[in-house]
Amino acid sequence: MKMTTDLCFLNATELAAGIRRGDYSSVEVTAAHIAQIERLNPAVNAVVTFLPEQALERAKAADDALAKGEAAGPLHGLPMLHKDTIDTAGIRTTYGSPIYREHVPPQSHLIIQRLHAAGAIPLGKTNVPEFGAGSQSFNTVFGATGNPYDPTKTCGGSSGGQAVALACGMTPIADGSDMGGSLRNPASFCNVVGFRPAPGRVPVWPKLVGWEPFSVQGPMARTVADVALLLTAIAGPDARSPIALPDPGSIFARPLGRDFRGTPIAYSPDLGDLPVDPRVTAAIEAQLPAFQQLGCALTEFAGRQPKQQRNDSISLPDLSDADESFKVWRAWSFHLSHGPLLAESRQQMKDTIIWNIEQGATLSGADLGRAEVKRTELYHRMRRFMETYEFLLLPVSQAPPFPVDMPYPTAIDTGDGRVEMETYIDWMKSCYYITVTGHPAISVPCGFTPEGLPVGVQIVGRHQDDFGVLQLAHAFEQATRAGERRPPLVGGESPA
Repeated sequence: MKMTTDLCFLNATELAAGIRRGDYSSVEVTAAHIAQIERLNPAVNAVVTFLPEQALERAKAADDALAKGEAAGPLHGLPMLHKDTIDTAGIRTTYGSPIYREHVPPQSHLIIQRLHAAGAIPLGKTNVPEFGAGSQSFNTVFGATGNPYDPTKTCGGSSGGQAVALACGMTPIADGSDMGGSLRNPASFCNVVGFRPAPGRVPVWPKLVGWEPFSVQGPMARTVADVALLLTAIAGPDARSPIALPDPGSIFARPLGRDFRGTPIAYSPDLGDLPVDPRVTAAIEAQLPAFQQLGCALTEFAGRQPKQQRNDSISLPDLSDADESFKVWRAWSFHLSHGPLLAESRQQMKDTIIWNIEQGATLSGADLGRAEVKRTELYHRMRRFMETYEFLLLPVSQAPPFPVDMPYPTAIDTGDGRVEMETYIDWMKSCYYITVTGHPAISVPCGFTPEGLPVGVQIVGRHQDDFGVLQLAHAFEQATRAGERRPPLVGGESPA
């Protein structure tokens, strides 16, 4: 029998296969993760609703079903935690808001329904910023979640509790959502993998505005292969989502191996002109040789021009208009979703959410129209660029993890001076500019700052080429093995 901690750090693909083979039971695996939560959660405050007895009951039912020869889904018997902004029927879901402190939804979101149908067993819910707003997981209901590599620093957000739970071995897989970086940013801050799929790849239901492409749901895990496993369960069409893509989730069950010799990829340290902390840049650039060792034809950019001009060189697309487009869409969506609460519960809402809602209330049809025209232009600029380069590499976050008691960075030190941030989300442009273009993007572990804080690299693929992004991320992961460095509070490297 494997030790409890060993079970907690086995890849989800291996755990799921082992349960089906009978190498270990779902009850054993679930009990191991319960013990890990009890041991480590007090240090990081990632799990805010905990259901150990219910999970063990479901695990026993999963084992009984296998013993009877019943069909097993791809996640059969795997315990998992759910993000506290995603409705889970019968389980407290607060959205990190005191307004919903005791809220228990009657219906699960589609992603939860699919996870449970695939055999996953809910262990509880993980912490988020209030209404998922901002990449810092704190709220007045549960407090702040600390970074597992240094609990005095933030874990990012909004899927921050999920990233911490993965890094600490408290869950083998995790769901999440991403508007401006909420899957990618906490993955980067916690040395795990977070994938923002193409809009419609994982249908979102229910959703107030069904055609809205900015906020998506998707997978987090400790490895790219485990992300692909999750996608087999949660991807695939659904008639209730008008932007749902037609491909079945089974397309992600294919082998991730690929020969990347000669594949053209681009690297930009700053998307042309964004302020980036030099510790982030240094961690990424130290690993660029890994892409070359894979055989990729790497072009590095300085500003918007390649460092070494060639006859076929093209400029990095100007994505600066993404700022207006994203902020208009974000404010509009906040006003639609939370505007009615403002009059009733203003005193229970944090200032940045109030600001976002009030920004949305001032928007005109002309504002939304201009944002959409610019978004279309941005898509075509990016499309033309990626006809030359199959992938774009860039930082996930413009700064490394910052103090957990700081709501958001008010400035970024670039090494040449401090650049002030105008809003609570400006330090996330390296993520939300990509959101606006609609391209799939992943955060995969890349390295560490001199202080021992994780840094991820963001890999962006061509329009709807989610599988290609996973393939390159998997190859990079195998070449660098940066994701195997565990948090100090867990101890040591991952076992071979």
